Amino acid sequence: MTLNESFDVLIAIVRDVCRAYYGERLISLAIFGSVGRGCAHPGSDLDFLLVADDLPRGRLKRMDEFLLAEKEIEAWLQTHWHDGEKPRLSPILKNRTEIEAGSPLLLDMTQDARIVLDRHGFLAARLSRLTARLRTLGACRVFRGNAWWWDLKPNFKSGEVFSL
Repeated sequence: MTLNESFDVLIAIVRDVCRAYYGERLISLAIFGSVGRGCAHPGSDLDFLLVADDLPRGRLKRMDEFLLAEKEIEAWLQTHWHDGEKPRLSPILKNRTEIEAGSPLLLDMTQDARIVLDRHGFLAARLSRLTARLRTLGACRVFRGNAWWWDLKPNFKSGEVFSL
């Protein structure tokens, strides 16, 4: 099994465990980072955005809630991951309101997110609206070596105000 195939199996496990754990509260799950771009390497972690309703306030409380799901995924990794160093899980937990408000995270996700669960197309619609806005602004991702940044409005003029 290739590394990408191993990550595909892990993604399915994460999706299924999160679906079971969060139930109807789970809105969207998307993979991003090197795995989302399809260029994972043996040391890659699994970056994912989980959008759910009724999350606790605060990052630490959300991570405490996620801990039970993470333990189940980690148990699967311990017994099934055979492609070298097992990947770390790197979840970002947001609610719908936070996604609608926007985040720099969503910029890269317009180009390389792998949406694996999306009730009613919530995340896909948000990313589509952001993609359209970026296109209108003429925004582009500028690459230099292994790094990049976003030039959100290449023809920006001093004093001009714009929003995403």
